[in-house]
Amino acid sequence: METKAIITGLINNIEKVIVGKRNVVKLCLAAIISKGHILIEDVPGLGKTMLARAIATSIKGDFKRLQLTPDILPSDITGVSVFNQKTQEFEPKQGPIFANIVLADEINRTTPRTQSGLLECMQESRVTIDGVSYDLPKPFFVMATQNPIEFHGTYPLPEAQLDRFLMQIEVGYPSQEEEMMIVDQQLKCHPIQTVNSVTDLESISMLQDKVSTVYISKDIIRYITNIVRATRLHPDVLLGASPRGSLALMQTSRAIALIADRDFVTPDDVKNVVVYTLAHRIILKTEAQVEGKTKKKVIEEVLNSVNVPL
Repeated sequence: METKAIITGLINNIEKVIVGKRNVVKLCLAAIISKGHILIEDVPGLGKTMLARAIATSIKGDFKRLQLTPDILPSDITGVSVFNQKTQEFEPKQGPIFANIVLADEINRTTPRTQSGLLECMQESRVTIDGVSYDLPKPFFVMATQNPIEFHGTYPLPEAQLDRFLMQIEVGYPSQEEEMMIVDQQLKCHPIQTVNSVTDLESISMLQDKVSTVYISKDIIRYITNIVRATRLHPDVLLGASPRGSLALMQTSRAIALIADRDFVTPDDVKNVVVYTLAHRIILKTEAQVEGKTKKKVIEEVLNSVNVPL
């Protein structure tokens, strides 16, 4: 299948379940084909689990859901060695991280030790069980969620670990018309039960290879690095984005260009993803937070201060 046909089919198929959130769907697909992972910070009940399930079904991928709680151990995620009475040997029992699409629900509810174990899997795409390393399935995509409202009994992700996510996004409430459509769709059954696969894992791997061929000019690269460097100089920012932010912005911009059926990156591609790729990578000064400044607002100010290449 052609790239355009694969991507259009995926978006339309997932939108049967996730109504009115085309941009969210595009960002998730951009993360997958960039070989990155995504953090969704939003209130419960907006369809995050259904989004992950719809993506997995659409690409014929394995789906696993991790409900993260304070008593979850790293081995509960990665797996353990189990003694086999017949062979008299220890055999690996793989954990739920061995899937193509993994939903790590409420990642800030589990301990820093378990968070670190999960993020290591995301970074390395490998798991070590009792000294033996195992490759995770390909493609491998983690969608982590956290509730921005309830903080009692949570372990907020440190900035160094937030930096491991390619993007941080919000789903947001639907409009009244969209909410009516959601209710109407579920009068008889949930639409996830009627969703079929429209592509396969090999096609996703092909897209992951193809995104690296999307042309990005020196001027666009300079534009990206100027934006990232400007976050370090903004008066309201205590700690700006690292070079990993530049790489994330470059990768995501190429993926968005590919989704738009182009083989080159434009300044608009960069603008469209800059908040999602950089906002979670900066730390605001205390005075700025007291004044009500948000990371999104600061990134927008940074974007307006940088010259756009012609």
